[in-house]
Amino acid sequence: MTLLPRNNGSGILSAAQTEGNQLFPVFLKLNQLHTVLIGAGNVGLEKLQALLNNSPQAKVTIIALEILPEVTALTADYPQITIIQKAFEEDDLNTADLVVAATNNPQLNDYIRQSARERKLLINVADKPDLCDFYLGSIVKKGDLKIAISTNGKSPTVAKRLKEVLNDGLPDEIDTSLQQLSDLRATLKGDFAYKVKALNEATAVLVKPVEKQKSEFKNTFRWVIWSTIVVSIAVVVTALWAQDPGFRTYVQNVDPLFYYFLGAGFVFAMIDGAIGMSYGVTSQTFSLTMGLPPASASMGVHLSEIMSNGIAGWMHYRLRNINWKLFKLLLIPGAIGAVTGAYLLSSLEEYSKYTKPVVSVYTLILGIVIFRKAIEKKKRKKGDKVKRIQLLGLAGGFIDAVGGGGWGSIVLSTLIAGGRHPRFSLGTVKLSRFFIALMGSVTFILMIGHTTKWPAVAGLILGSALASPIAARISNRISTKAIMVAVGLIVIGTSLKSIYGFAVKFF
Repeated sequence: MTLLPRNNGSGILSAAQTEGNQLFPVFLKLNQLHTVLIGAGNVGLEKLQALLNNSPQAKVTIIALEILPEVTALTADYPQITIIQKAFEEDDLNTADLVVAATNNPQLNDYIRQSARERKLLINVADKPDLCDFYLGSIVKKGDLKIAISTNGKSPTVAKRLKEVLNDGLPDEIDTSLQQLSDLRATLKGDFAYKVKALNEATAVLVKPVEKQKSEFKNTFRWVIWSTIVVSIAVVVTALWAQDPGFRTYVQNVDPLFYYFLGAGFVFAMIDGAIGMSYGVTSQTFSLTMGLPPASASMGVHLSEIMSNGIAGWMHYRLRNINWKLFKLLLIPGAIGAVTGAYLLSSLEEYSKYTKPVVSVYTLILGIVIFRKAIEKKKRKKGDKVKRIQLLGLAGGFIDAVGGGGWGSIVLSTLIAGGRHPRFSLGTVKLSRFFIALMGSVTFILMIGHTTKWPAVAGLILGSALASPIAARISNRISTKAIMVAVGLIVIGTSLKSIYGFAVKFF
């Protein structure tokens, strides 16, 4: 059966079908094919170099009456290449898979082409594009990466120039990247969409050399804008302080707690941006150390987390990282747990001197967990998927409200350790965390809003908000392990100090 090309219905191919480059690029395994090269002059040498540069194990038989010394010298290092010094005969193609004619005799080249066609062999005729079944185009080679360039035989010079540009533009280290991507691909076990996204993220760095100048300009321009904003605010505040006695009096009358918590909120949000956790436990521990009752401390943490988790949840929603079934299972029990925990902790606000050490024990445990995660080298084996999601959400919401943090470290870590997909687990936990923080905050405000030290809460909220835009950028330049070790030790130390202080007073 003979397959014919489709046409436009009139039996005549359209202009779009006949114009342009009609070549179909393929990559041949020359180490498994037998190539016969006729001609060993300057053109034959060029063809042989092209073959060996791209396939050092290529099996080639060279047939020629006259052989350049350079050809003999080149083949000395390739034992699989055979040189036969004689005139070409059509039977020389009986064992060939590919044919390359590189003689300076047009009649001989025509004879070689006719012999190849009779045997249904593909042939390349040097400097005669119309006689070629395939071209030996310009090749860019960087380790395992190869890029073939074709101008449809019209301009080898342009192909060579493009080859030079790509050789200069592509780094030699790209071969290492290919190997690492191959290793990454072998480890991916998710669905096709997840694999594509993971490989896209890993290969995004490949476009950086092309957009380097553009990216540098954007980064410089961005820093100029932020620097201008900061300097402008500093100038305005300095001028008001120097010229306006009312402003100076107002600032001096602001509760010092505001400034302490402003700086603390900024630092804790930066840490959270670097390691993806610990904002709740560090903020809660600091608040307890500064003398805030547990309920007020937890309320400040939850209020400051509403906006950050709302934005994060929205981004995960846009990226389709939400497991809606899991979200529904977590949301209602988590909200019930948060409201219950907030109500219980607020009801015991007058007994804060007794509840404070209990919360300090909890933050001590979280500090130990953070420290262990920092020094843990081996990955834990995943078990069966967690089935009692509602119970996990209820416990996570309750403990989070009582201790000021823990929803992420408890719920997220349990889901992932139980075999849930990390990406969908993270997105679902972040979105549900927004509602958990909102419900807990409303309960705290209704219960203890009139007795809360609002300057401390306001400072924590503003500090974390100011850190959010730059936390992600700073995170890539800081050692995650070092930060986690430091945070773990600080939380453990401050928690032990709080517990020791209670023990001394009580006993």
